[in-house]
Amino acid sequence: MDNLTWKIKRGLTVLSCLGLLVLSASNQAIAQTNSPVKVPAGLSFQKLPAQLDKPRLMSFTKEGDLIVGSASGKIYRLKAPYTQSEVLADFGGYPHGIALRNLAAKQELWVAETEGLYRVDYDSKRTYKRADFIKVVSLPGGAGHNSRTVKVGPDNMIYVSLGIAGNCSIQYLDESFPFADRRGGIFQLQESASEAKLVPYGSGLRNPIGFDWHPETGQLYAENNGPDNWGFDKPAEVFVEVNNGSFFGMPWYQVIDGKVTVDSCTGTSKAPLSTSRVELPVASFPARSAPMDMQFVAANQLNASWNGSALVALHGSWAIPTGGGAGQRRPPELVLVEFDNGKATGKVSSILSGFQSANGTRYARPVGLAFGPDNALYMSSDAGDVIGIFRLKNIED
Repeated sequence: MDNLTWKIKRGLTVLSCLGLLVLSASNQAIAQTNSPVKVPAGLSFQKLPAQLDKPRLMSFTKEGDLIVGSASGKIYRLKAPYTQSEVLADFGGYPHGIALRNLAAKQELWVAETEGLYRVDYDSKRTYKRADFIKVVSLPGGAGHNSRTVKVGPDNMIYVSLGIAGNCSIQYLDESFPFADRRGGIFQLQESASEAKLVPYGSGLRNPIGFDWHPETGQLYAENNGPDNWGFDKPAEVFVEVNNGSFFGMPWYQVIDGKVTVDSCTGTSKAPLSTSRVELPVASFPARSAPMDMQFVAANQLNASWNGSALVALHGSWAIPTGGGAGQRRPPELVLVEFDNGKATGKVSSILSGFQSANGTRYARPVGLAFGPDNALYMSSDAGDVIGIFRLKNIED
């Protein structure tokens, strides 16, 4: 090849690369411009280019790796700057919940799948097979509300939540019930014995997908997906304060307009506890909002006025009001449950909205939430026009 030909080819290559860069930047700008999401002043909301299939809950490792569970059977890993994903493990089943726990010199990756809680020592330099994971304990499985959420508490203990199968399933977190029917609340995993054991912590919740601990008080809170059998507007989805032994009534009781009400759908089944034991919510969302994950905001994370309050991902409803259309479904949204001096005020405000158009189509549906080492909030979407991971951060960061 002569020198002139080489220069021409080199020039064309450079122009081609520049063209790709411009096109990539242009497409990104178009994607940002066309996003219908309404974002608070001072914050930016961006879709990351990493490709994932049906991502659900997420957690960060101490090295800053983002680990993502999914409804596709795969567990994903994204390394900073989180623009590319890799399959950390082709786990199979429904590895919905992901948590990381630090113990001395090692870091454990916990996975909550429908019928079991699994653990493996995490190494940021390797990938895994299903057989690499140890099954720590079986979980009550079966159809209906088959997601399982696992998190590490401030006591470094493992907690896992699961829902009852349907609206009126006679299931309860108590050893008096068959193992398959110990559903509807939050378990604490006790590992001190020779064999790990699930111990009921908070019960009577229909489908508590999201839970987290207040960063200052250490108090546990959870939100709950309410039943479908009361119509489109009742009962409200609840946000509750959970203590060891808390009972929230479902499926035998519902909180309707602030009052504990018997749910007749359970027929002649006798409730395990009386109405006087039912604890009331500290905040609520409109019925059919479908709350997913939640994260408390700590110091230096996003808006300073949100410190100590809880962000909740609302997935949005499939239900349509009588005589209505798809555009009247509860929309996907990110909301803030406001706290003051460590206590919920009952006020809920919108943070990210505009995910649903007037005709009912959806841009994205929030599911998982996790704060990264950069103090930005990462959010997964498993459905809608855009599936993947978004980042909400301060513009000046």
